[in-house]
Amino acid sequence: MSVIERSTAKALPGSTREHAAAGKQPAQHRRCSPCRWPASALIGCGVAVLAWAFILCTTLPSTATAVHWSAAWAGLDAMEALGLIVTGVLAARGDLRRALPAAATSMLLLVDAWFDPMTAGPGSDLAVALAMACFAELPLAVVCALVAWRALRAPMPRPA
Repeated sequence: MSVIERSTAKALPGSTREHAAAGKQPAQHRRCSPCRWPASALIGCGVAVLAWAFILCTTLPSTATAVHWSAAWAGLDAMEALGLIVTGVLAARGDLRRALPAAATSMLLLVDAWFDPMTAGPGSDLAVALAMACFAELPLAVVCALVAWRALRAPMPRPA
């Protein structure tokens, strides 16, 4: 550690040295206090959704007609496009808030990669859906997840 770094560490309130002397972790490494009731509610809801998914799997008919089929797919693709654009703009600016749209877009792409083949007809429709999933949606989902992960792992800027 250089002389300047040492003097800065001594002078800054909340510095690593000050926290070490007090037996605390620095602010950037501290975890927030556990959110007990929201955590319990989210876990409970997750278990309930799993049970609901089982019920749907065993009771829904194997085919269905959707009145707004094209609007549903166009809407999903529009959300993916918006997420990719926002993530790209924030990444180009070096803005760490890119983690939020990157994570959301990654999940949208995973959903698209799942539902395309599951709803495609046999033959060329299925082949196109699988190709899109393997060569477009899944790779883009991985890229978005990495962008989110790296933004979350980046050191937080210190307030001026």
